Amino acid sequence: MASGVTVNDEVIKVFNEMKVRKSSTPEEIKKRKKAVLFCLSPDKKEIIVEQAKQILVGEIGSTVEDPYRTFVNLLPLDDCRYGLYDATYETRESKKEDLVFIFWAPDNAPLKSKMIYASSKDAIKKKFTGIKHEWQVNGLDDIKDRSTLADKLGGNVVVSLEGQQQQHIILQQQEGLDDGPDFLSEEDRAPRAINVDLQPDATLQVDISDALSERDKVKFTVHTKSSLPNFKQNEFSVVRQHEEFIWLHDSFVENEEYAGYIIPPAPPRPDFDASREKLQKLGEGEGSMTKEEFTKMKQELEAEYLAIFKKTVAMHEVFLCRVAAHPILRKDLNFHVFLEYNQDLSVRGKNKKEKLEDFFKSVVKSADGVIVSGTKDVDDFFDHERTFLVEYHNRVKDASAKSDKMTRSHKSAQTGTADDYNRIGSSMYALGTQDNTDICKFFLRVSELFDKTRKIEARVSADEDLKLSDLLKYYLRESQAAKDLLYRRSRSLVDYENANKALDKARAKNKDVLSAETTQQLFCQKFEKISESAKQELMDFKTRRVAAFRKNLVELAELELKHAKGNLQLLQSCLAVLNGKP
Repeated sequence: MASGVTVNDEVIKVFNEMKVRKSSTPEEIKKRKKAVLFCLSPDKKEIIVEQAKQILVGEIGSTVEDPYRTFVNLLPLDDCRYGLYDATYETRESKKEDLVFIFWAPDNAPLKSKMIYASSKDAIKKKFTGIKHEWQVNGLDDIKDRSTLADKLGGNVVVSLEGQQQQHIILQQQEGLDDGPDFLSEEDRAPRAINVDLQPDATLQVDISDALSERDKVKFTVHTKSSLPNFKQNEFSVVRQHEEFIWLHDSFVENEEYAGYIIPPAPPRPDFDASREKLQKLGEGEGSMTKEEFTKMKQELEAEYLAIFKKTVAMHEVFLCRVAAHPILRKDLNFHVFLEYNQDLSVRGKNKKEKLEDFFKSVVKSADGVIVSGTKDVDDFFDHERTFLVEYHNRVKDASAKSDKMTRSHKSAQTGTADDYNRIGSSMYALGTQDNTDICKFFLRVSELFDKTRKIEARVSADEDLKLSDLLKYYLRESQAAKDLLYRRSRSLVDYENANKALDKARAKNKDVLSAETTQQLFCQKFEKISESAKQELMDFKTRRVAAFRKNLVELAELELKHAKGNLQLLQSCLAVLNGKP
C-alpha cells in the first residue's frame, strides 16, 4: 500500500556517500558517516535525514566507544525510524564492510505512525539500490545484542563484528556431551510433562496434584497456590473433569476481549480405548503364550497405559499453566471460578446438534478465511507472520505424522522391532533351558542380549514420544491458535475497511453520517487494540517455540547417543562373555 511519501534528495546523497567508499584523505574518512537515521518530515509528506542522529567514523575511539551500542541508543522508544548502519565485520576468509538498512518499528510506536512508515518503506528502499541486508526491528530486545546483527550479516560465518569477537561461536566450539560411565544403568522412566518453557510466577502457581481414572472419565485434582487478593485462600484444590477444561477454553475463545491474544490450545480428550483393547486381547490369548511371554507383555501394556494416563494429566496441566502465566488471561473471572469453586460446574459435553453447529461454523470460518486472506495487510510484520505460520503449521503437521510413524515402528506389538526381539529372545530361552551344555548356555546369553536390547528400544521409543512427538503435537495446536489470532485480526481489518467505505458513502449522500462515523471509530479502535496485543503475542510465541524445540531436540539427541552407546556396550559385553573373557 503506497503512502505518497517522497524521499528528500539529501537522503539519497547520504546513501551514495556511505555506499561508494572512494580513496579519501584521513580528514575525509573521519567525516564519513558510520550510521544515520531518517524520519518523516513534520507534515508526513517526505522522508528526511534526522538532524543530530548520526555517527561519524572520526568519532569512533574519541566520543564514541562502541558505535553499535551508540546507534541503538539513538533509536526512539516511542516512534518509528529508518536507518543505515555501515557494519564492519570479519568472516573466516576475509574482512568485509556492508550497509544494513534498518526499519525500526517499536511496539510502543503509535499505530498510525507504524502504518505510514510501513507503507512508505518501499519508497526509500527503491532509492537505496544495491542494499544486501534489510532488517525490520520491533523492539530493543531484537537489536541490543550485536549477535543478532551478526546473524543478519552471515550467521556463524561471522567471527567478529566491529572488532569484537562473537562469543557464541566460541561457546559452540567448546560445547560437548557428557558421557556417563554406564549406559545400561536403570533410570527413572516416569513420563515428564511437555516443556513449553513457561515463565513461573510466584503469585499464581497451578498444578495437577492427583488424577483418578474411572472407566471413561478422568478426575483431575487442580491444586492452586496464590498470593493474589482475588482469591479467598492462599492454597486450595478442586476436582475437575475434561469437559470443564474445554468449557474454560471455549470461554476464552468466545470472549471478544481476548481476540488479540493466542488462546492456549485445549488439552486433548483422554483416550485409553487402544490400551484397554490390547489388555483385553492379551487376556483372551493367554492360553497360546508361555507364562514368561504373558507376564512380559502384560507389564509392557500396563506401562503403556500408565504412560498415556500420565501424559494426559501433563497436557491438562500445561493448559492451566499457560493460562496462569499469561498476564491477561490469568485475570479472567471464569478461570478464577474454575480454580476456586469447589462444587461441580455442571458442564456437559456437546451433543450431536452442537457438534454439527461447530462443524458448520468451521466451514463458514474456512470460507471467510479465504476471503480475508486476500486483503493486503497494512503492516509488513503481520503479512510476514501470516505467510510464515501457514507454512510452519503445515511443516509441523507433516513432521508430527512422520514422528508418530517412527515411534510406532519401535513399539508396535504386532510389526515393530520390540515384538521381533521378544519372539527371538523367547525362542532362544526355550532352547537354552533344554539342557546344560555349552550350546544351551550360548542360547541363554543370546536370549538375555535380545531381552535387554528390547528394553533399550522401548526407552528409545519412549524418549522419542516424549521429547519429539508430544512437542510437535503441542505446537501443531499452538500454531493453529496463532493462525486463529491472525484470522481474527484480518477479519477486524476487513470490518474496518468496510466501515471506511460505508462512511464515504454516507458523506457522499449526506445521510446517517454520525452513525457511520461512530461505527467506523468502533472498528478502528478494535483493530488497533487487536494489532497492539497480537504483535507481542506472536513475538512471545516465537520465543517459546524456539526455546522449547532447542531444549527438547538437544535432550533427545543426548538420550539417543546414550542409548546407542548402551547398545554397543551391551553387544561388547555379550561377545566378551561368549568368547570366555571375564
